Amino acid sequence: MRTADLYIRVSTDEQADKGYSQRDQNDHLQRYCEMNGIMVRKVIYEDHSAKTFNRPEWQKYLFELRKLKSKGIPGLVLFTKWDRFSRNAADAYQMIAMLRNLNIDPQAIEQPLNMEIPESKIMLAFYLATPEVENDRRALNVKHGMRRARKEGRYMGVAPMGYSNKSREDGSKYIAINEEEAPFMRWIFETIVEGVFVPDQIRKMANAKGFKMSRNMFYREIRNPVYCGKIVVKAYKDEEEQWVKGLHEPLISEDLFYRVQDVLKGRTKVLRLQAVKINECLPLQGFIECATCERAFTASASKGRKGGYYYYYHAQHIYGCGCRYRADDLNKLMIQELVKFIPKPGMAELYKMIVIDVYKAFRGEAMDGPKKILDEIAVVNERMTSARELLFEEKIEPDDYAIVKKDCTEKIKRLEATLSEMKVQKSNTASIDNMVLKAVKALSRLESMYEDGNAITKRTILGSIYRQKLQFDGQNYRTGRINEVAALIYQINSKLGGNKNGKERLSNRLSRRVLRAGIEPALRLREQDFKSCVSTSSTI
Repeated sequence: MRTADLYIRVSTDEQADKGYSQRDQNDHLQRYCEMNGIMVRKVIYEDHSAKTFNRPEWQKYLFELRKLKSKGIPGLVLFTKWDRFSRNAADAYQMIAMLRNLNIDPQAIEQPLNMEIPESKIMLAFYLATPEVENDRRALNVKHGMRRARKEGRYMGVAPMGYSNKSREDGSKYIAINEEEAPFMRWIFETIVEGVFVPDQIRKMANAKGFKMSRNMFYREIRNPVYCGKIVVKAYKDEEEQWVKGLHEPLISEDLFYRVQDVLKGRTKVLRLQAVKINECLPLQGFIECATCERAFTASASKGRKGGYYYYYHAQHIYGCGCRYRADDLNKLMIQELVKFIPKPGMAELYKMIVIDVYKAFRGEAMDGPKKILDEIAVVNERMTSARELLFEEKIEPDDYAIVKKDCTEKIKRLEATLSEMKVQKSNTASIDNMVLKAVKALSRLESMYEDGNAITKRTILGSIYRQKLQFDGQNYRTGRINEVAALIYQINSKLGGNKNGKERLSNRLSRRVLRAGIEPALRLREQDFKSCVSTSSTI
């Protein structure tokens, strides 16, 4: 009597648990064996895809067949159809050859073949190729459907951090802002742009607040344009990669997203402190550098004779500078520096009026900002047009044109995002009065906030005021670019001692002496500095 093993397969665990396919296959195979006098030796149940033979139960079965080969017992492995055996023709031919080498003949009871007849191989090829074609067609339809959905602005897949997967009444899927996670993601993007901490330090700070993210996930998320309301449609065949407007609500502005990417790629110069293990006795580590060698100070501790530790800031030995200072002395001197930015008591309204006057003066200068952005966009478009003409005249290679086009398209997207952000800020300038008053009040509590805060709080305060590292020459700090609100308060303080003729004259003397805005639009820089002072206070 012939012996057979029955192979019963479905694609998923759900089909195995809730479906009828396995029981139906078993009934058909058992009935076939009874009618043909075949003894059933073993029944193998599988719940994996047939795209490959890397299936747990099938691998166990092969291992067992290799052991039985030495006994020379021929047999059959039966299944209902060839698509239960495999949906990959190339792998199926190899497996058939392997089974025959083990004295096992594979057969589908509903698609029987007599392999002694040469023409049966044609039918075998048809039976094996058909399920593979079905799989490929199904996969292609799914791929095209998902691509069409992305082009229409739908996010596909598991929602990123800060969003949640939702379903409408009609069954359609979408992502919505997760009110618990969204504030953390906004804080991460805004903190990266400030440039005070390196991104991985920001991730650890978020983890400490309860927002857990692995390092790989963190960097993947902050590079995901879904947060600024864009969906990425990847390049496919002749279609280039494109970003389309998503149907979901953006978490941050497009301009903020691009500025974060610039920081990550090193295109934007920021304070960007090195990742250090924060020590409560060394809050200035990474903020100060040596005026002699212009290298960042490192820090160390020395054990005293009585068992205590003494901390020092010093230049790195490899540069041969030799500068070394007690950490306590530099920490106290920093408090004296910060006091210079504290508004005079009882004069908050005066500071507010003067700062607003200066802001409005700069705002008038910044009105040309949108026009400049539009001019830049026109220049980039002309550059792309020139490159296209050179391509038509065969003066440049298609690959070179593709590089130029990609570069110009990227610049136009960034400029348009900046223009959009400037329009939004222009419509929100009515709240500047309240913002300035909050900034002045925050600076009024600067000394107590700094002294009472921990090392992270102190570094946050320093980062909100100083935009570049401070140089220490052995006696005093030399400051570079400063938060412009703090710089203006400092100038007002220095003038109030000798000027008693009122606000108007003081404002006229100061309005053109405030630090300039650099390459970014002046309007945006001023509002950022106001928000920096306010947000530092609220965070602490």
